[in-house]
Amino acid sequence: MNRPSLNGILIACLAILIFTGLPFLAPLFMHWGWETPARVIYFVFSLLCHQLPERSFFLFGSRIMYSLNELQAAGANTTDLLALRQFIGNGEIGWKVAWSDRMVWMYTSIPAFGLLWWLLRQKINPLSWWGFVLLLLPMALDGSTHFIGDLAGIGQGFRDTNLWLAALTHNVFPPTFYAGDALGSFNSLMRMLSGLLFGLGVVWFGFPYLDEALNPRR
Repeated sequence: MNRPSLNGILIACLAILIFTGLPFLAPLFMHWGWETPARVIYFVFSLLCHQLPERSFFLFGSRIMYSLNELQAAGANTTDLLALRQFIGNGEIGWKVAWSDRMVWMYTSIPAFGLLWWLLRQKINPLSWWGFVLLLLPMALDGSTHFIGDLAGIGQGFRDTNLWLAALTHNVFPPTFYAGDALGSFNSLMRMLSGLLFGLGVVWFGFPYLDEALNPRR
């Protein structure tokens, strides 16, 4: 089988990277005072992502992530899901990236794993479909349990308190690890891990097919 040039893979990775980078322009534009293009980006990517601020990164503020209480103090309506999604930040706490943290890990990992796959493509076999499913399973479980927990109310679900995890681990970790969505918490780490596994699965399973499409058999 012939192999495509590196240019084809680079173009694919660059296109994904540009797509992934657009949500980061929204807080940059807000910081510069370019509100209209920023809000266009927020709107477009709100169709692809929940953009809940407690599960999103913030730029140009004192913190990279904020709790629901901190967001409420900053003016966010934390009792209405739609209003909470629309909160983008302010000049004091910074401006929200138009991707949630999970989406950031998902899409930034694809070009990174894509280049790694290119370097190792002759040493590893393509991922089977069941292997692909296994790598997507953590995101499916984590995302679905977050959704079910959110049905109890914003900040009230079992995935917000994670009392079940505290009981399983006998509270060996500090309370901030179990509750909430702060960077370094269980919820934050699970969104990072499931996002990275998603990116790995997409590349390992899909890039061999992309390879074939870029340079089909003759």
